[in-house]
Amino acid sequence: AAVSRRRQRAIDLHTRIDALGGRYGLTGVALAKLEALLRLLVEDPLAPTAIRNPLRAIDDHLADSLVALELEPVVQARQAVDVGSGAGVPGLPLAIALPGTAFVLLESAARKCEFIEHAVSVCEIDNVDVVHARAEAWHQGFGRFDLATVRALASLDVVAEYAAPLLRVGGTLVAWRGRRDTEVEAAAIRAAAKLGLDHPEVVEAQPYPEAQHRDLYLMSKVMDTPARFPRRPGIALKRPLGSAPPRTRRAV
Repeated sequence: AAVSRRRQRAIDLHTRIDALGGRYGLTGVALAKLEALLRLLVEDPLAPTAIRNPLRAIDDHLADSLVALELEPVVQARQAVDVGSGAGVPGLPLAIALPGTAFVLLESAARKCEFIEHAVSVCEIDNVDVVHARAEAWHQGFGRFDLATVRALASLDVVAEYAAPLLRVGGTLVAWRGRRDTEVEAAAIRAAAKLGLDHPEVVEAQPYPEAQHRDLYLMSKVMDTPARFPRRPGIALKRPLGSAPPRTRRAV
């Protein structure tokens, strides 16, 4: 019975990954690399993720990453950076799906970088460089990228400050978010005005049938980011650009 369950689970995993391939037009080579990445994410004890159920990992790591392939700025990008890449998501799945795009996975934690580098090697992903640095301090990346992706990192106004200096004019930030929040969106609008970014465009995402409250926020870079950005490491979190201005008292 145990063997039968394992066999059925393997069939289910193949079926789900094949379905992703059909949805996004991925080749057998890409699907094999996605499956190898999935195994690392759920089996490697050093993988920096709490999701160890393979079927859930397909949904929350692979499908949730690949849904960005439905966005034109993503599929057209030639130079992309995944900011605060963590376990390599969404950067690694997107790099597998877009072999013609050069990806940098930018991560400030050394151990996470080690796991990402291991995954790049095991999965034979040729279009990825891993950079151990904070976004605010990585001057070599400023003005270089068509696309910046950010998932589960910080509030929208904060990630805008991380990403805007890395984008060239005409490039796009794509940020993964959950349930919509008007205050969060207002803060992002205030930050965007200071960073050379356009107002966020919100695209509802459906990475898998049961997914709820999944949105992708697109912010295009319409002018050069002022030279005073990014601020010193840590300041974006301490003093977010999108914070509402203090209220002024009316004279009595």
